[in-house]
Amino acid sequence: MSLLDGGVEPRATAGIGLRAPHFAEILATRPALSFVEVHSENFIGNGPALRQLEAARALYPVSLHGVGLSLGSAEGIDRDHLARLKTLADRIDPALVSEHLSWSVNGGVYLNDLLPLPLTEETLTVVCRNVEVMQETLGRRVLVENPSSYLRFHQSRIPEPEFLAELARRSGCGILCDVNNIYVTAENFGLDAVAYLDALPTAAVGEMHLAGHFRDERRGRPLLIDDHGAPVADAVWDLYAHAVRRFRQAPTLIEWDSKLPGLPVLVQEARRADEVAGSVHA
Repeated sequence: MSLLDGGVEPRATAGIGLRAPHFAEILATRPALSFVEVHSENFIGNGPALRQLEAARALYPVSLHGVGLSLGSAEGIDRDHLARLKTLADRIDPALVSEHLSWSVNGGVYLNDLLPLPLTEETLTVVCRNVEVMQETLGRRVLVENPSSYLRFHQSRIPEPEFLAELARRSGCGILCDVNNIYVTAENFGLDAVAYLDALPTAAVGEMHLAGHFRDERRGRPLLIDDHGAPVADAVWDLYAHAVRRFRQAPTLIEWDSKLPGLPVLVQEARRADEVAGSVHA
């Protein structure tokens, strides 16, 4: 069953991130999209933005993508924040709910970033506990997204794909496979991006992300930055084709958050994702 039929699993075609400058145009033109995704934190208040999201929900399945729940916080996740997310989810009835493998809260102070975690058994226990609380509160399975990496901890003992696989096994959550993040991390640390994809459990991947990145060469050695501010790179499209072969039923989202182009550009990126997936399936 597809999302457009009212089910909880989206069909394996592409959607786009729904951003405020495009709301009116999307509602007016209704482009052919499998679903739209929004950042949950932008809609947890009861204001005009929420009413716009409800109007979009009448046209498309909606995915709620969180950026502030801080699943890696050893002190536990903010129950008030989680309660507001539940209120939003109950109101919107999203097809998918996701968060990041990161932390962003300490002592009640929110940091405007998705900070990395040491990949250890202790961290795995913390994240599993927080994911279980999140799922129990929302009453649904959630997806956890792999981050882009720019540093590694000496304490890390578990490779990231194995960490995500074990998190999914212990908690019952799914994985949001961000293909661009995998490419960025692999390039920054000389890793094998295809091997990363192959290490993820096929059945656990419930969504894929595609985005653009920035290549920073000011320090001599190139550093890739996941800035969501450009078209998907050709090398990422190639990696995506491999991901589609492994995760055939996972829907794909085009993310674009900075240097936001016109809506037709995003729709065209979604069409290209559909074309790549169609070619692979054929």
